[in-house]
Amino acid sequence: MDNLFLPGNLRYQPKEMIPYFGYDNLYKTFVDVEMATLEVLHDIKVIPDDEYAKITVSIKKQLQQIKTTQVDKLERAVTKHDIRALVKSIQEVIRSEINRWAHVPLTSYDVIDTGRSMTFFGAYEGAIKPALLQVISLLSSKVIDLAYTKQIGRTHGQHALPITVGFWLATVLNRWMYNYYEMERFVNSLVGKISGAVGAYNAQIGLGLSDDTGDFEKKVLAKLAMKPAAISTQILPPEPLAYFLHSCVMMSASLGQFGRDGRNLMRTEIAEIREAFEDGQVGSSTMAHKRNPVNFENLEGFYWKTKNEYGKVLDALISDHQRDLVGSCIARDFPIILINLQHQLNTLLRKGKNGIAFLTAITVDEESCQRNLNQSAGLVIAEPLYIALQMAGYTGDAHELVNKQLMPVAKGKDLLSALLELTITDHKLKEVVDNIPEKVMELLQNPSSYTGAASSKALLIAEEARKLVVHKL
Repeated sequence: MDNLFLPGNLRYQPKEMIPYFGYDNLYKTFVDVEMATLEVLHDIKVIPDDEYAKITVSIKKQLQQIKTTQVDKLERAVTKHDIRALVKSIQEVIRSEINRWAHVPLTSYDVIDTGRSMTFFGAYEGAIKPALLQVISLLSSKVIDLAYTKQIGRTHGQHALPITVGFWLATVLNRWMYNYYEMERFVNSLVGKISGAVGAYNAQIGLGLSDDTGDFEKKVLAKLAMKPAAISTQILPPEPLAYFLHSCVMMSASLGQFGRDGRNLMRTEIAEIREAFEDGQVGSSTMAHKRNPVNFENLEGFYWKTKNEYGKVLDALISDHQRDLVGSCIARDFPIILINLQHQLNTLLRKGKNGIAFLTAITVDEESCQRNLNQSAGLVIAEPLYIALQMAGYTGDAHELVNKQLMPVAKGKDLLSALLELTITDHKLKEVVDNIPEKVMELLQNPSSYTGAASSKALLIAEEARKLVVHKL
């Protein structure tokens, strides 16, 4: 039976990652590098035609079935070296005179680093990217639906100015889109190497396999659809993979932001949105009334997990001279970053019993939104009020007037009423107020209309997201 467990906690094993990082699949891209190298050796007439012909379609299929646990067993019992154990495993499958060419003229990290780049690229293209485009599409629909649904904006946890629910969601959507483009940029910057033990093509040039431009490396990597690093040591320069993984962490953070917002808006005293709650679901082991924001909390928690995994990537940016072994064990955990990200995406896409994805099934309580907005409606006009006074000719500091004179007497009423009361005895102030345009006065009397470009901005971002999805799909 295959061991297909993924790195990280066994509770979190997104099936989409198994073809790439499932334990017994880890050597598939390594085998690809070894076989591409043999093919180039044949292309340049080092391996004779009759020998290369021994690598049949059947042999190639068997090579792709080499399991990590099989290589581990050979490493522990015989080689005490993982790639030499892989080479022996390849030789056992081929079983012909071409065996002697296996791993020529490679070093271990030609295979490992190139194969690792290929695996991360495959995991992104085959799993992360399709899921990400799907959640962008679903959230863009949500933004459109809620572009005009009014909501109180909050800064520092306090009521600030009116926005719309669609505007809030669009700020999240925009971050997802930005990070998507960054992931695209950096995944397409991943590189490989076939440059030998110190990166200087010593064996290739010394034995006449390559010229000093690294043409052998280029030929092998071309067969793998990979670009070569500009220069390498025994290992690839760490930046291309590190920057790609950083973009994954940034995406994880933007998903976590949605989780943070969602769980706060589900607070009992706010209650503006709700997660779907299905028959049989339990919110608490003892408090039967609870409806916890479990998915929103999960989204944020997985960002915490992911950012701490990235510390390992940062540690592995440095090695001794052309390479040491310190970072080897650490790099085996790098896939956890993509696994965690896939889990977050799966949380958003997970369908309930009704067949609707969690992201789509999130509901907005418009009454709660309006109630919360009304709670501070008379006070959130502080900004337009002081600016309107200043523009109407108030010669003092209108901000201070609102802050020091109107706010203390506005309790139980609104700032505009407090201002009008003050004009009864302050005739100069009354002249200023009379200069305020009628349209602005209407705005001050209807604070919930003070949403600026919230709706139009939301729709603009949603349209950009839809264009992105259509173009990429």
